[in-house]
Amino acid sequence: MTSIPFSRRSFLAMSAMLPWALRSLAFSASSGTIPVGLELYSVREALKKDPEGTVWAVAQMGYEAVEFYAPYFEWTEAQAKQMRKVLDELGIRCYSTHNNEDYFSTKNIEHARDLNLILGSKYVVMAWTEPGKGLDGWQAVADELNAAAEKLEPAGLKVGYHNHQAEWAPVSGQRPIEILAKKTKPTVMLQLDVGTCLEAGSDPVAWIRGNPGRIRSIHCKEWSSDPDKGYKVLFGEGKADWKGIFQAAESVGGVEYYLVEQEGSQFSELETARKCLQAFRAAHGGR
Repeated sequence: MTSIPFSRRSFLAMSAMLPWALRSLAFSASSGTIPVGLELYSVREALKKDPEGTVWAVAQMGYEAVEFYAPYFEWTEAQAKQMRKVLDELGIRCYSTHNNEDYFSTKNIEHARDLNLILGSKYVVMAWTEPGKGLDGWQAVADELNAAAEKLEPAGLKVGYHNHQAEWAPVSGQRPIEILAKKTKPTVMLQLDVGTCLEAGSDPVAWIRGNPGRIRSIHCKEWSSDPDKGYKVLFGEGKADWKGIFQAAESVGGVEYYLVEQEGSQFSELETARKCLQAFRAAHGGR
């Protein structure tokens, strides 16, 4: 991405043609509640075409936060400042960003730090590492996370790790996710992706309860055992026990914010995001 065009007017024109009225969905978050945001990979095609307009649309749905993913790293500081201005105008937050593993390298970590500070982030999350590592490889990832945590701590930023399926598959009798939990500093957030945890045959509630205070954000992604559906189901239409997940996350997990994430569905990206937020509120007590 080479620019972030300001396109609120163009989005307003486009929204008039949508089958739902965004403005009627504005939601004022109650104080003292855990905010719910959207991982923007969920609306990746819209984001590529119109970053600011997409963030505006997401905020008008009632999302209280957004999580930018890897392409944000291509921004200049000026572009990040413009996006922060948009976030402030909309009254929403960016609590964390998703980052490729090489963004934590000596070459790149300062740029990641500077962009996250501008955006107002709290957590710089490693979103992915190459699967197929042996135990030594996963220990190296833990060491990398710890080193990044030490580098970012003086700036007031924390590090996180986001799981996929591979972290739940035993390697020489140990699950990589357990190695990462045991070998990283307590300040390193273990961001739980519910959908990939379920697909791997693991229990997200048990994982939350087994790691008190470490599950500070959760990707609320569904998964269906129906091979024709998989991740293409809306929030609440898959296998996840959201009541149990919410109870565990808020009683012992230390959750600070939730993030809806969607791989896709039969609906458009923005309509999917809207429907998932409605279902999230219904499952989480109508908030």
